Amino acid sequence: MTHQTAHPATPSGTGLYGSIAVPGDKSISHRALILGALCVGETVVHGLLEGEDVLATAQALRAYGADIQRSESEAGGVWRINGLGVGGLLAPGDVLDLGNSGTGARLLLGLAASHGITSVFTGDASLRQRPMQRVITPLQQMGGQFEAAEGGRLPITVVGSNRLTPIDYRLPVASAQIKSAVLLAGLNAPGVTTVIEPRPCRDHTEHLLRHFGAQVTVDEDQDGGRRIALTGQPELRPQTVHVPGDPSSAAFPIAAALLVPGSDVTITGVGLNPLRAALLDTLRDMGAQITEQNRRQDQGEPIADLRVRHGQLHGIEVPLERAPAMIDEYPVLAALAAFAKGPTVMRGIAELRVKESDRIAAMAKGLSALGVAVEELQDGLIVQGHDGPAPAKAGVSIDTEMDHRIAMSFLIYGLGAQGPVRVAGCEMIETSFPGFAALMTGLGARIEPE
Repeated sequence: MTHQTAHPATPSGTGLYGSIAVPGDKSISHRALILGALCVGETVVHGLLEGEDVLATAQALRAYGADIQRSESEAGGVWRINGLGVGGLLAPGDVLDLGNSGTGARLLLGLAASHGITSVFTGDASLRQRPMQRVITPLQQMGGQFEAAEGGRLPITVVGSNRLTPIDYRLPVASAQIKSAVLLAGLNAPGVTTVIEPRPCRDHTEHLLRHFGAQVTVDEDQDGGRRIALTGQPELRPQTVHVPGDPSSAAFPIAAALLVPGSDVTITGVGLNPLRAALLDTLRDMGAQITEQNRRQDQGEPIADLRVRHGQLHGIEVPLERAPAMIDEYPVLAALAAFAKGPTVMRGIAELRVKESDRIAAMAKGLSALGVAVEELQDGLIVQGHDGPAPAKAGVSIDTEMDHRIAMSFLIYGLGAQGPVRVAGCEMIETSFPGFAALMTGLGARIEPE
């Protein structure tokens, strides 16, 4: 979607109908590329997310010497990676531009720290404002050297080392990106690197490390968290990876089907990792009709087809402990809450203030502008629902702050609102969900670029 603005309206007919597949999981796509680049031999990835964020990671890995190519002769987005082995990355010849990809930047900082080369990272204006210090801190403890812009932000120069020291590191917050950066650095460090997380967070890195042949153990910590221990300097083996549909992307057609009367939509092949799927639990608590079909497992990741039908929702207080397992889905949940009966309370999500935008402030501002009663909290939101179509004040243009999830959340809102909703800055949707407008249009939605 390349237009600066989009103008969604209520779908024609009686609802949204059809069966769709959403793009591949963004978190798994980044990690599959990175681990494939650390093998000697060819890794084949099916269903890789071909969004701008993941493509930026692929380009950075090429700069490190990995051969990464999309197979034009094979259908379905097949990528082939010929890597260099653990510790084998070459010095890049230029600055590495990660665009808007926070995941790519943070994970590659860990990788760069474990090689005796110098790397310079930058990104777009949004990424250069996002905090990197909490990734830098443990990597410095291991022996990496960093020179960052004020506040530990990009641009960052990394002077890596082939002789990092393994550490036991307790995460200050439940963050899969910090955990993954430390584990990736630990791959090229002798001995055992251990990360202790206060609450379980996304474990795609652990699953894929095992899939590629690394020794990873996960035990319960005495304080109720988890200890993830990685034995360094393994010989990773090339593998085939099948990337499931991204549950964060699936959240948008799920929400649309729930709020548009008469809808019946099936989303095939969605990854349902329990550390990612808390939105489904929350929506079911609100009364949503979501059923799982054809449940199966691949590479340690549970997968299923999801059938979603329209139904009236009621507001709830979302349990605090669910936040790490649905952190990216709160913006679309806030949009959906405007259509529910009664208030929906979302707390414990201060992490959203340091994403591509301040997502708490962006959702509060946009919902309020449309006529929704919303209270912005320091660590969350309270949205007063309307028990039916939510308001859409005429003449309002939603400022998405160039954040793809804010843009998609308000486009979905517009599909069921009392009137059309104009959303600016929709070109950023390509970073995570290429083809979003076309996919939604295929279900019967009206999302019309201006």
